Amino acid sequence: MFWYHAMTKHSYNSVRTNPNYFSWDTQPSTYKNYPESYSKQKIDLENEEDNFLYHIAGLSATKTYSGGERFLRINPSAGALYPNELYFQARGVAGTENGIYHFEVSTSSLKLLYSISDAEGLEPYFGYDTVMQGYLFLVSAVYFRSSWKYKNRAFRYCLLDAGHLLGSIEAAALLKEQSISMVYTIEKEKLNRMFGFEEREWFLAGAVMAEAIEGSRVSAVEFELPYVDASGSFEKNKLIEQAYVETLPCVDCHVQKKLPTFEYNKVKLQDTLLHRRSQRGFNAEPITKVQFNFIRDAIHQPVPSDCDEDVSVYMVLNRVINMPLGVYKNGEYVKHGDFAKQAGYLSLEQYSLSQEGAVAFFLTSKSKNYQALYQKAGIIGHRLYVASLYLGIGCSGIGAYYDDEVNTFVGNDEMVLYALAIGT
Repeated sequence: MFWYHAMTKHSYNSVRTNPNYFSWDTQPSTYKNYPESYSKQKIDLENEEDNFLYHIAGLSATKTYSGGERFLRINPSAGALYPNELYFQARGVAGTENGIYHFEVSTSSLKLLYSISDAEGLEPYFGYDTVMQGYLFLVSAVYFRSSWKYKNRAFRYCLLDAGHLLGSIEAAALLKEQSISMVYTIEKEKLNRMFGFEEREWFLAGAVMAEAIEGSRVSAVEFELPYVDASGSFEKNKLIEQAYVETLPCVDCHVQKKLPTFEYNKVKLQDTLLHRRSQRGFNAEPITKVQFNFIRDAIHQPVPSDCDEDVSVYMVLNRVINMPLGVYKNGEYVKHGDFAKQAGYLSLEQYSLSQEGAVAFFLTSKSKNYQALYQKAGIIGHRLYVASLYLGIGCSGIGAYYDDEVNTFVGNDEMVLYALAIGT
């Protein structure tokens, strides 16, 4: 087990002896805004390409708290802290200059960071030597946005949320009836320097939604962007920084080329993505076997990538009509019994979610490539959100759980990556 993961486990005693105190008044900014000297293109929802990009990470709702208003996005994030930023190269995209962009969430705009020629681009950093027409996405993490609240465990959340953002790209691509592939072997360290991150922001993954131009050649673009503050404040966390550096290499990777197949109506899917929310509690109502099978099939579709890692999905069935209570592993029945209360306890005693929900999920892995496997867990979690909400069923991601006790419950010694629950 990766040492960082072992050091950041929760237990019944740890959450009581090390309570997490914080003040919302000190929260770092959740927005990165490049200076106005950069060319800005306002997103036009009537434009198909802009509409696609907006459905990845656009602002979609406002929630009022005692401390003020908070703006929610299409992509979910633990604690609505949004530690991830989205960049992309656009080439041959109608209405958009060929170049490298930052998605500026706060203004629903695209900031042009660097224009590219026909013979240069980010392609070589993704492992391509030919021109790729379409989008090359990059997902980064501004880790202090999350470590401000979640302390040492925040790297887990940065990776899960990055996976959700990758899943959001995948879901939005379905509106264009196109597929994407994840790329974890991007040259992260070189790109971090080129983008001027100064170790306060890091790239975690890429995603490709582009086609190779036959017979073309492309060279690696090189530039040096100045540092732009992405959080407004910063506190260094040596543990998280060490974990990032040690998990940069991808070793013994398995390439997954098989594409997923989803059964979504485009109009209904677009509405689902726009109105996605995390449900904070369930009413102990059942879902149907047909609904469960639809959701199960969606989350077990292959995830195309250059470093596919095995992630086990344990499902605790609490209330599914015409299906026995118990635990399923990767869709196969492995344990009979009513484990609803136990699932609620394991999810850091969030009984209104994992106990009152129709199904609780626990994702685990013993694979080697920590960044890739954790982001895959986030992608699976995002697929669960999309499939459930598409059917009118609520979903909630749960990043906190009693790690070792989950292992005992599911009967393995793998790293516990994520817990989720669905219901009505």
